[in-house]
Amino acid sequence: MTVIAFLSVAPVTEDSMASEVAKAVAALDDFDVSYETTPMGTTIEADSADELFAAAHAAHEAVDGDRVSTFLKIDDKRTREQRAREKVESVERELGREAKRDRD
Repeated sequence: MTVIAFLSVAPVTEDSMASEVAKAVAALDDFDVSYETTPMGTTIEADSADELFAAAHAAHEAVDGDRVSTFLKIDDKRTREQRAREKVESVERELGREAKRDRD
């Protein structure tokens, strides 16, 4: 089984969050997960929900601050294996092009 999730961890602050977000992303390296960081969060893939929850919890705990906001959205497709990239490829097939648009 592959469990896919979207994780966003951030301190509640007016200052830059980059250094704290970097701590959250670095914490994922201690787990058997793959991930891709985007401007709004990180997509994570794990072989089990337990591994995914452990990684997300570690990312949450890695962030310092009086208040930390964490959002975790999980897609646990139990009928077959599916990687995050496959989900994007399905959308791209429907679009007939790459699902990306760069703004100049």
